[in-house]
Amino acid sequence: MPNPIAYLMLAIWPIVCLVMFRKMPLERALIWSILGGYLILPPLAEFNLPLVPSMDKTSIPALSAALIIFFVLGKRFKVLPEYLPAKALTLLFVLMAIPTVLTNPDPIIFEVLENSDPIRYVTGILPGLSLRDTLSVLISQVLTLLPFLLGRQFLGTALGMREILIALMVGALIYSIPSLIEIRFSPQMNVWVYGFFQHSFEQMMRGGGFRPIVFLPHGLWLAFFVVTALLAAAALYKDAPVDQRFRMMMVVGYLAVLLVLCKSLASLAYGVALTPLILFTSPKTQVRVAIIFALIAVIYPVLRNGQLIPLDAIIAKATAFNPDRAQSLEYRFDNEQWLLWRASDKPWFGWGGWGRNLIRDGETGQILSIPDGRWIIVFGTWGRTGYIAEFGLLALPIFLTGWQMRGQRINELSPYVVPLVLILSITLVDMLLNATLIPLTWLTCGAILGHLEQVRAAKPKPVLFPDGPVMTRAAPGPRSIL
Repeated sequence: MPNPIAYLMLAIWPIVCLVMFRKMPLERALIWSILGGYLILPPLAEFNLPLVPSMDKTSIPALSAALIIFFVLGKRFKVLPEYLPAKALTLLFVLMAIPTVLTNPDPIIFEVLENSDPIRYVTGILPGLSLRDTLSVLISQVLTLLPFLLGRQFLGTALGMREILIALMVGALIYSIPSLIEIRFSPQMNVWVYGFFQHSFEQMMRGGGFRPIVFLPHGLWLAFFVVTALLAAAALYKDAPVDQRFRMMMVVGYLAVLLVLCKSLASLAYGVALTPLILFTSPKTQVRVAIIFALIAVIYPVLRNGQLIPLDAIIAKATAFNPDRAQSLEYRFDNEQWLLWRASDKPWFGWGGWGRNLIRDGETGQILSIPDGRWIIVFGTWGRTGYIAEFGLLALPIFLTGWQMRGQRINELSPYVVPLVLILSITLVDMLLNATLIPLTWLTCGAILGHLEQVRAAKPKPVLFPDGPVMTRAAPGPRSIL
């Protein structure tokens, strides 16, 4: 149970955001309002207000930043992207809530039947969705997209994207202090500060020691955050002046050691594979790899439903490497299969909220399935429409970056967009295993899309003069070229 400090931190975070916007450049304040809230604010604690979604560590920072930018700084931002596919996916992401609510009006009733002439005892009910829920769900979808919209408008420059990379690196360096304390003495930071432990303590025990969690939902979330910080540090090392190379190399090495200590096999594999990719390959190669990752994430449900993924072979390989991890992986696959069967009853718009997408005992209502990957949560809650909207919107900037890099057009892009594309793509892959979609992911996605829009707007356009030859002039709009 969260203590008063947890709710106090949630309540004062808008004030913290206001101070940052007063003291910092807009780009830095925006990033740290959202990233700082994710790293510092308490998990699980929330304010439940009538007719609106719960206010927690993900929604409060994004809403605070948007309101400060709009009302205090007096800046406006466009709601819809310029690219037509992005515009369509944004509208679909928000409006898909309406058919989901309309197709789930019936409650799910759990009951016990007794005797041959059955007597029914109702043991529990999951409510159906009503028109009143439509407003709440629509607001929730808009709040989810706020970081995307803000990142697209204000972080699409080379400066904004570089600030994201720096924030990831600095955030992980700061977070390494409580993380190392938890690795040594066991995960206790959330207990000491907010008065409760946010997950299963047993899952934080690995390899005869502990893996850190600090104020995040799970140790896997922290390990993945360290991966993104490691990739960001590697990109900044590659771009650093000669006199700063040694210091940046030490940061990369330090974060690599921290990643090993986080004891997450998947995150460690990401780091081992992608850090050399950033350090030693060309931007085009990195973007091509990112496109492959994005394609895997987008088409994974199709492959999974078509039984085209060799699950038995994957489990066998994992068993040879680590039997315990193979057992965990098999458990995930089994749960995915059960949840896919459940989702197949409402394939297009899903089951909606209240945990209606989960497998439950028909008599007690007890949850029998645990959804780990973000993809299966979206698939069950919002159906195929929701999956296309969410994963399509996240993957679209990656594909557009690849399209922009054809021929010599790579020179029109900032070099900082490439590591962010790679980070976004590996996040999509990890979302097949874990629900690691966070506001900073949306912020990064928006920044990449905003940069591509700016590059497109800055291309020379032909201008005809009545008494002269065809000439060109640059279309209005900021350039993001170093």
